[in-house]
This record gives sequence, C-alpha cells and structure tokens, in this order.
Amino acid sequence: MATVTSSHQIFDWPVRVYYEDTDAGGVVYHSQYLNYMERARTEWLRHLGFEQTVLRDDLQILFVVHSMSIAFKKPAKFNDLLHVSSELEKLGRSSFNFLQKITTNSQLLVQAQVRVACVDALSFKPSVIPQQVRLKMETV
Repeated sequence: MATVTSSHQIFDWPVRVYYEDTDAGGVVYHSQYLNYMERARTEWLRHLGFEQTVLRDDLQILFVVHSMSIAFKKPAKFNDLLHVSSELEKLGRSSFNFLQKITTNSQLLVQAQVRVACVDALSFKPSVIPQQVRLKMETV
C-alpha cells in the first residue's frame, strides 16, 4: 500500500525483490532499480487519479523519462522489502523533476534525480502538461 507524507510531498511505493530481479549471487541487477522507480512513478500518477492509458487516449499525452542521474549506494537482495519514494521537486510547463530513493529498513540503497517530459502521444514532440493534470500535481 502506498503512503504519502504530505508535509514533505513524498509518495512511497513498496516493492518486494523477487528471485527474477537478482543475479546468481542474489543481488538485484542494477537495471532493475529503473523498473522499480518506473513503477513508483506510475503509481504516483494513479494516486493522483490518472491512468497512463487515459492520459494517452483522452489527453493525447505521454510522460517519458528525459534524463536521469543515479547513485548506487548499497545492494538490495533477494526477498528484501524495498520502499521507493518519489518526491516532486520541480514542476515546469512541459516537464517535472523527481527525487527518487530506494530504501530498505530505512537504509538508502539508490538515489536518482529524474526529469520527466510531457510529449504528444502521436508525434512525441514536447507538449504542455494539461491544466487538470498540473493542478493535481501542484496539490502533492
């Protein structure tokens, strides 16, 4: 279940590490963290009331990762319960920035700065974030 810390505007999504996420040593493969962060951003949008299929079909927009800076601090391991936090740091006209952290037992494992761009669903050209979406984002 997701939790939101309103005073810090942090959305938290729990993720369990499965065997398929790990290498032969039981350590999470580095690219898997990107999947965990993607899930958390998707669930953040869902928490705001926006399904990505509705954004695409009704508003003709997509949110795509523009850039990311990531730091791997410690490894996650098979069966760990992770918490992926997503904090909206900056909201622009056609993009927004997240600080995302992955922790287990309050220990920081991975931290990333993620810039997400709003693009037209057909042309993939930059698009302004629709007003109804922006208003919801501003409330978190």
